[in-house]
Amino acid sequence: MKLTVFSFLFLYLDSITRVLSSSPLVPALYVFGDSLFDNGNNNFLPTLARANFKPYGVNFVKGVTGRFTNGRTLPDYIADYVGLPYPPPYMSIRESTPVTGLNYASGSCGILPETGSTLGKCLTLDNQIELFQHTVRSELPKQFKTRNQLLDYLSKSLFVFSIGSNDYINNYFQSKLFHQTKIYSPQGFADHLLSQLSQSFERLYNLGVRKLVMFEIGPIGCIPSIAKNRANKSGKCDEDSNQIVSYFNDKLPQMLRNLTSTLQASSFVHGRASWLGYDAIMNPSNYGLMDSSNPCCTTWLNGTSGCIPLLKACKNPDNHYFFDAYHLTEAALSVIAAHCINDTSVCKPPISQLVQM
Repeated sequence: MKLTVFSFLFLYLDSITRVLSSSPLVPALYVFGDSLFDNGNNNFLPTLARANFKPYGVNFVKGVTGRFTNGRTLPDYIADYVGLPYPPPYMSIRESTPVTGLNYASGSCGILPETGSTLGKCLTLDNQIELFQHTVRSELPKQFKTRNQLLDYLSKSLFVFSIGSNDYINNYFQSKLFHQTKIYSPQGFADHLLSQLSQSFERLYNLGVRKLVMFEIGPIGCIPSIAKNRANKSGKCDEDSNQIVSYFNDKLPQMLRNLTSTLQASSFVHGRASWLGYDAIMNPSNYGLMDSSNPCCTTWLNGTSGCIPLLKACKNPDNHYFFDAYHLTEAALSVIAAHCINDTSVCKPPISQLVQM
């Protein structure tokens, strides 16, 4: 378990050092996206996409919170590194907005407004940006003496995104419910998503955002919910699904570079995590993992959906890549986090450099 153990130790030691020195690397961490980053927003929404029951959170210090994994999420690891408390879900805030950040991510949602609608209410990307706009214009000004202080705070804060997976899983691949495949080719759909995403990032820039990390979509064809239904039974992944998503991932870096070059004093960083996830699935032992095909928890629909409430998870989640049929274990997430924080092979510049810029 060399890489996994290293990842945990690396993040723990850095976070402990940060707490002891009382000097966070950034003033705040803001989180946007889908269930990979959601830490409880969907608990407050009428939706089937929830994780507010065991065995989710079985290894998390606070237990069940609404995180779609057994322990920490990728943003949690980033918060540990920069020395900040975990950003609370926006929907849980009932008093003054914390200046150390918020989490707007919502399970089942995506870039397009219709994505995730079959499962109930979720916070679409537009919803999340509107809520952040409310935070910036109505809540945060109460905690800063001048607008310049607020803008300085926003420019130094870190913003992390993981969104787009559901636009394929809960939209493009659902041809009986949606009609995107009749309207767009895979390349055209990717262009459509990236156009919407670019406009959203420009909105955030106009609100004061300057340091943003956007993680690309993972190897969708390898997740149990897709692979077990669509893949060749002799393989771990449905490569046709991976190819469709690759059009988005391949075009994402140029879109982010264009924003960085045209929007003054901005850094839109490409979180190139798909290759790492794919490699860990194909070569799990290289990452301290044993099973990269099956969920750790017992799921609905014979291993192709979410965890069945209250049933025990596997004894050793750290040996698994997947916790349910969609989401990673905290062990797998720790590897991605460590690489993005300290390694240009995933994030360039890595977060360790971005926070100093």
